Amino acid sequence: MTVNVFLKLVEIQTKIASLFPFLLGALFSLTYFKTFNITNTLLFFIAMLLFDMTTTAINNLMDYQKAKDETYKNEVNIIGQQNIAEKTVIQLIIVMLSIASLLGLWLVFQTTILLLFMGGTCFIVGIFYTFGPVPISRMPLGEILSGLVMGFGIFFITIYVNVEAETLLNLTFEGTSFLLTGDYLSIIKIAFVSLPTVFLIANIMLANNICDLNQDIDNHRFTLPFYIGKKYAVLLFNALTYASYIVIILAVILKLMHPLLLLIVMTLIPLKNNLQQFNQQQIKEETFFIAIKNITIFSGAEILLLAFSLLFVD
Repeated sequence: MTVNVFLKLVEIQTKIASLFPFLLGALFSLTYFKTFNITNTLLFFIAMLLFDMTTTAINNLMDYQKAKDETYKNEVNIIGQQNIAEKTVIQLIIVMLSIASLLGLWLVFQTTILLLFMGGTCFIVGIFYTFGPVPISRMPLGEILSGLVMGFGIFFITIYVNVEAETLLNLTFEGTSFLLTGDYLSIIKIAFVSLPTVFLIANIMLANNICDLNQDIDNHRFTLPFYIGKKYAVLLFNALTYASYIVIILAVILKLMHPLLLLIVMTLIPLKNNLQQFNQQQIKEETFFIAIKNITIFSGAEILLLAFSLLFVD
């Protein structure tokens, strides 16, 4: 297997969806909590990237094995298209998952046992997203879970590995007793600030499912657009995009973010044009990329503005 085929198998171009909540989490830790642990951050980044690639490889393998449409199986899916041996894909999955797991355990020792439960939850959702008799991706839950696990989960864990344990959540043991303590207000603030990324990552899955609606039905995949209809799925795609701006404005008003973040409204013009293009037609090869383009423009601007706001942090 060549490097180019491997990168296609793990769909490296989609890893940007993981990169944005990671960078935003690191910057929010610096701007709001005023703390940063470079070792933990790098460890988590590598583990996160490896696991993201693992879930994508599992996704492609499961889609290949469960495909009812022979044209999709042999000409569209990367495994059939490149004639990759299933054994090779399985070996890659095991290697990537093992390394990601070991790095995750190392981080647990660096932080607290609670990270094991957080990471474990993300692992379970990621693996069973396409694995098992009734995978999540074949139900109307994909958008919700992908948005929460990646948009909030990655964002929260990035902050968690940077701050002191007692800042957010901590678990202590004494004899046969244990005590879970935490700051629920800080957790609510983090959850709120993560919402734009949650919405825009959910939109990537939503756009993919809208474009693949007919193909998914042929392959017995009944996603959210199947249940609510293409018209309302497109309306939801638009609503989640505009809601992202509302969250940032409220975050500034609530003093969770620097007023500089209000400049993000300048991205509204290109995103509005992108939405109009997507509203006209939903074709995988022509308009799916708009969801990627939107998160790149919006989250990219948010990252730059957060980074620039560091100049004004006391």
